[in-house]
Amino acid sequence: MSRTAAHPRTTARPSLPLTRRRLAAVAALVAVTAMVAAFGGCTRGTQDAPGADAGDCIGPEFIGTPLSIRCGALVDDEGRQVWLHGVNARVQGLFDVTFDDGRVPLEPIPDFGAADATNIRSLGLNAIRLPINWSGLEPTETGGFSAPYLERIAQIVGLARDAGLFVMLDLHQDAYSKEIGEDGAPYWAISPAPPERLQGPLNDLEARRLSKPVKDAFETFFGPSAEGIRLRARFAKAAARVASRFATEPAVVGLELFNEPLGTDEQLAAFHAEVLAEVRLAAPKKLVFFEPSALRNLTDRASLPARPLGPGTVYAPHVYTLAFTGTPSSIAAMSKETLRASNENARLEADAWQAPLVIGEFGFSPTSPAFTDYVAWQSELQDEVRASSFFWVWKETSQGSWGVYDLVGTKWEERPAVVNALTRLRLERVAGRLGRVGYDREKRRLTFTFEGGTAAGRNVVSTGRLAGTVDVKCDGRGVAAEGKGPIEIACGGAGSHEVVVTVIPR
Repeated sequence: MSRTAAHPRTTARPSLPLTRRRLAAVAALVAVTAMVAAFGGCTRGTQDAPGADAGDCIGPEFIGTPLSIRCGALVDDEGRQVWLHGVNARVQGLFDVTFDDGRVPLEPIPDFGAADATNIRSLGLNAIRLPINWSGLEPTETGGFSAPYLERIAQIVGLARDAGLFVMLDLHQDAYSKEIGEDGAPYWAISPAPPERLQGPLNDLEARRLSKPVKDAFETFFGPSAEGIRLRARFAKAAARVASRFATEPAVVGLELFNEPLGTDEQLAAFHAEVLAEVRLAAPKKLVFFEPSALRNLTDRASLPARPLGPGTVYAPHVYTLAFTGTPSSIAAMSKETLRASNENARLEADAWQAPLVIGEFGFSPTSPAFTDYVAWQSELQDEVRASSFFWVWKETSQGSWGVYDLVGTKWEERPAVVNALTRLRLERVAGRLGRVGYDREKRRLTFTFEGGTAAGRNVVSTGRLAGTVDVKCDGRGVAAEGKGPIEIACGGAGSHEVVVTVIPR
C-alpha cells in the first residue's frame, strides 16, 4: 500500500507514547536524506512555456480525454475547471502481495465491487486512485504482460465508470517489492538479488523499508549503472502497456508514473521524462501524474524544478503533516495553521512545474481524537490552494486500519467518524475560471467565485451525505439546484460571479 516511503501507517493515539514512530521517522529521514539531494533547486522562469496560454495562465495547454489542462487547471470538454475529490482503493487481485510458491501472503487486501463504487460516489467523491503493481503486470522477465491482470484493472475501471467515478491508475510501490518490502517490482527487477525472499505476515514494514536490499534496489533502479538503465527501460515499457490498454477509456484520467520514489531530484527528473515519453506515445490523450521524492512526506516541501516536465503532466505530491511524525503534544497543539505550509508549498511546487495540483494521498488515523479536525482542515486548505485530492484509504485491515470502513468480524462497516469527516459540499466543476472557493462546515455552506466565459454554463457541486434543503444563490439571486447528489447550478456567462450553496437541516 502507499505508506510514506519512510513509514508504515500506525494508529495515532495522542494519549499514548509515539516513540517507535518518532524513531522510525528520524531513522527514515536520515536514510532517505543520504539518497536525496539537498533542497533548493531553481525556480521557474517568468516567460511562458511554448504553447502557454495567454495572460496570467500557468503552463501549456493540453487537449486530452476525459480531461484537458488549461491555465494550470484540469478542464472538461466544455471548458469547465474540474476537481478530483477521491479516495485511494487497494483492491484484491491488483495490489499484489501474494505468492504462488507457498509463502504466506503479506496482508489481506479487500475486494471491490459495484457497491463500493456507488458508496464512494454517495459520499460526494468523484474519483478513485487505483494502485497497481509492476509485479502483477509483468511477473516474469520473459513471459510478457499478464492479460488477466490487465482485465482485472479493466473490471474495476468499469465499476468506477458505471458509478460516475474518474480513475487515476497508480503504478504503486512500497519498499520496492513484495519480495523484500510490501509491493512494487517483480523479483526479476530487484538488483542486486536479495539474500532472501520474504513472506508474510507483514509486521515488520518499518525494518523492511530501511533494509539494505531495499536501499540497494532503489539505488540500482534510479542510478546510472547499465542494470539501472535496463530496468528503467523495462518499467517504461510496462507503464506504456497499461497506458495503451486504457488510452481510449473515458473513465481513466491518466496514469501516475511511480508512487513515492526514492532518488535525487536529477534522477527523478530523468526517470519521469523517460517514462513520460513512452506513455505519451501509447496514450497521447491521457494525463500523466508524477510525484516528488518521498522525502516530502516528512519535510512538507520539495525542490523547485529547473524546468517543467511537459504538457499534459500533473504534479501529485502527498501531504501527511504530523501523520507519522506527530507527538502527543504536537497533535494536541495542532491547528489549521499547522497544516498550511505543506499545502501552500505544494501549490508553489505545482506552479513551478507549470502543472495542475493533485494531492495523491492525505490522511490521518481515524482513531485519533484529532481526526475530524485534521481531515476538515486539510480539505479546507486544499480548497484554498485549488487542489484536487485523494483520501487514504477506502478499506484496510492491516497497518493501522486507516480506512473509511472497519472490518467487524467478517463484515465491512462504515466508520461514522470517517464518514462524518468526509461529508461536506464540494465543488466539482465551475463554469469558468475559479477565483476562490471555501467551505464553512458549521453553516454547511460552500461559496465560490469565478470569471465566466462568453456562454452560460453549469456548475457542479456534490452534496455527499448532507441531509436537508439545498439553497442556492447565483450573484445574490435564488436559483434552482438541479438533480440529486451532485447538483447542477445554472450560473455563468461573461463577467464575475459568486455562487453560494447551503444545505439547511430539516
